[in-house]
This record gives sequence, C-alpha cells and structure tokens, in this order.
Amino acid sequence: MTADGTTKSPRGGTVRSRVRRRYGARGHTGDARGADGVTALLSTDRRRLVLVLLLAVTVGVFTATVPLLRDWFDLRVYYGTVDAWIHHGGRIYDYRVPGTTYGFTYPPFAALGMLPMALVGLRTAIVLALLLNLAALAVVVGFLVGPALRRHGWFGLALTACLLPLFEPLRDTFSFGQVNLVLLALVLTDARLLARGHGRWAGVGIGLAAAIKLTPALFIALLLLGRRRRAAGVATAVAGAATGLAAWAAPDASRFYWTDALWDTGRVGRLAYVSNQSVQGVLARLAAPGEPSRALWATAVLLVLCVWAWRTSRALAADDWAAAFALTGLAACLVSPITWVHHLVWLLPSFAVLLRHRRLRIAAALYGVLCSSVVWLWFDDASGFDGFLGSNIYTWITLGLLLWLPVGEAVLPGPAAAAPVPPAVGARRPAERHPGGRRARVTRRHREAADPASPSGADPNDVPQVRRAAPGPP
Repeated sequence: MTADGTTKSPRGGTVRSRVRRRYGARGHTGDARGADGVTALLSTDRRRLVLVLLLAVTVGVFTATVPLLRDWFDLRVYYGTVDAWIHHGGRIYDYRVPGTTYGFTYPPFAALGMLPMALVGLRTAIVLALLLNLAALAVVVGFLVGPALRRHGWFGLALTACLLPLFEPLRDTFSFGQVNLVLLALVLTDARLLARGHGRWAGVGIGLAAAIKLTPALFIALLLLGRRRRAAGVATAVAGAATGLAAWAAPDASRFYWTDALWDTGRVGRLAYVSNQSVQGVLARLAAPGEPSRALWATAVLLVLCVWAWRTSRALAADDWAAAFALTGLAACLVSPITWVHHLVWLLPSFAVLLRHRRLRIAAALYGVLCSSVVWLWFDDASGFDGFLGSNIYTWITLGLLLWLPVGEAVLPGPAAAAPVPPAVGARRPAERHPGGRRARVTRRHREAADPASPSGADPNDVPQVRRAAPGPP
C-alpha cells in the first residue's frame, strides 16, 4: 500500500499507474485527458449551475427559432372527432379538421379512450395533453436511465431536462399533441414488470397500446419470440377485449375502420411526404410522383422483419431484454407504412442501450442529427442522390441501429483504486480451480461497488474485469 492509498503491484508501480500506462499505450490518452478536463470543468456546484443555465438559454433560443411548431394539430383532430361524435351525432371517421382533408385514423378504441375530452374545452384539453405527455416522458426516462440520473443528482436531471426538448420527435410529439409517449410508457411498463419478475400483469400495457395504435402489436411477437407466452396471451386478450368493447360502443365505426379506413393510407397523408421516415417513405420518394411498388415494399418489410428476428433472438439468448425491446421499437418504425418524425420517440430505448454500452460518441452524434430537423431541407425536392441520402436520414439511423445496436452484456471494470491486488506471475488462482469460491464472492462484491463511469478496456491481467449481467427490460 502506497502513501496515497493505492495498491502496489508485484509487477512494479501501482495498479492505477499501470492501468494509465496501458491506456496510454492503446491510444486512450486523449480520452483520459478529455475526461479529466470535463471533470475539472464541472468540479463545483457553481460551475455546474452556470453550465445548466447557459444550456437552458441555448435550448430556449433554439426551441423558439428553429423548430416548426405544430399548433396542436393532431390534438385538434382528436378533440374535433370526439366533440362531433358525442355532441353533434357525427361519425368518428367522417370528421375533418376545417380547411383540411385530415381526420381520425386510429382504431375505434382510441376514440373511446379520448372520450373525456368531450367534457372540457379545447384549451383545457391542450393543457391536459401536455401534462399527460410530461407524465409519460417522466415514466419513460425513469425506466430507461433512472438509476444513472439518481447517481448524478440534480445536475443529471437538469442536463436531461435541457437535452430532451432538442430531440425532434419529442418536440413534435408535444406540439402536435400526439399519443406516442403514452404508448411507449405502456410498453415499457410491461418491460419493467417482466424484468422484476411480476409477469402476472405483463402484457396489459402492450395490449392497450396495440388497441390504440396498431404498430405496438409487434411487441406481442417479441413476447412470443422470447417464450413469454403468458404475457403474449395477456397482451392479445387485452387488445382483443378493447377492440371488442369499441365494436360494441361504435359498431358502424368499427366496421368501417377494419374494412376500409385501415387500408386507405391516403387518409393519413402522402406517403412521399418528407416526414414519413419508414421504408415505405423511402420507396415513395424514389417513385414520386408515381406510386411505390407494393411488392417491393412487402419484400423490404419481410427483410427488415428477418433482421429483427435474428438480432432480437441474439439479444434474448443473452437475456438482454432491454436491447430486445429497443430493437422491436426500431423494427416497428421501419415496417409501418407511415412513420412520421414524431413516431421516432420509439428510438429512445436504443439510446439507453448505447449509453449502457458506453457508446457515448455514437449516441451523441445520432442524437445531434435527430435534433437538427435536417430532413426538412428536402421538403420541396427530395430528388437526386443528395435527396435520397438527406431526406431519408432518420430512416438510415433507424436501420443502422437495427443492424448494429449492441446486445448482450456490457463489460464494465470497477474503479482501479478499489481493485484487489492482482496475483503475482505464476501464483495459483483459486478462481481457476474453484469457480464458486472466494474469487467469485469477491467478484460479486466488486460488481455491486462497480463505478459505471469508469473506462472500459483495461487489460484483464492488470485490473480484474467486472462483467455485469445485462439488465432485463428497462
């Protein structure tokens, strides 16, 4: 033991110094210096507060000047539909927002769930929708990165509160008055139940989400793929019961939806519109002003689903349900005929997986692109090679994450200073002879004390590696 409290290694030098030399030899010196610089910059609460205030001002200016605000358009569709149905004897799928061709496009059960809006005015409905979305966002963030935020206290919460409004899918979800965050919260609630072993109620959230909007039904296939047959059965039963309830309450609307409106994508909007960041949207922009080939789209969807099944099976084999749920959200966005930008809140679980695996630079780069509204540069003309790349860039990000999102266990070494002394060269290692002996107990204690912020990649002969079991669903 040296004077500064570090451990002397039998091979010479402290464990800490030898890890630093090893990292320097591998080209990690720059990263270490960058981390030291950031640590020095944020060394006091005053500096952290100044940084948060500067970031908050920047976010405020950006939000006020750059994004396109949507004037609660989708919420006005919901409100007008319910108001016409309840107070004026209209039919759910006949309503159109005045001056437009847009009306209600969700299954009838969604209209039943929105019935409370008939009791309030439009402004009150807007306030309630904001509060509901904020609550759903809090649930989603808590499920995905809650433990990390608690470790960093007020500073982590403040940074997160500043960064999230920059994310274009979130901005659009709030300014449209959309329901995507609520659906994501329902799905992740089931994921949390499965992770904590409370499988009795797992499936209810996915079933309700699938009854409100069809895209989350892919998560039922995930449950089947992961052999969670009870949860899959619960989800299917809940979705069926909700759909049956809607058929009883609005039989004509249900008949029209399942036989006509479901198959008419023109009711939702133009397939080639730049906000449609699905595989169908890519093909539609390539074929514009003509119609995309349905056979080609079906083939592309089949390929995406095959990739999803392969990658998800790998995640499930590693018991990595967090990655499995993230991959399913990605695939759902790709195969849906229309995936507007605000639907891409389903990418948030993928960012949580990237952070868990310490792919910070990749996560920051992709997050930055998704904050930029860059696809709107090709709003008028998406032709040419630049249009093919730029107008579909959110689709490329989703596809790239589906192909390369890390799955399995994240290897996270513990703090070097707290590491036990490595055995001398030639010494016998009890763990090799007795896998369940003292070394295993030390490893378990070390795992519990592991510092997730410490760098990975240290040589296993220098610092004992801690392999943390991948968590269950977020």
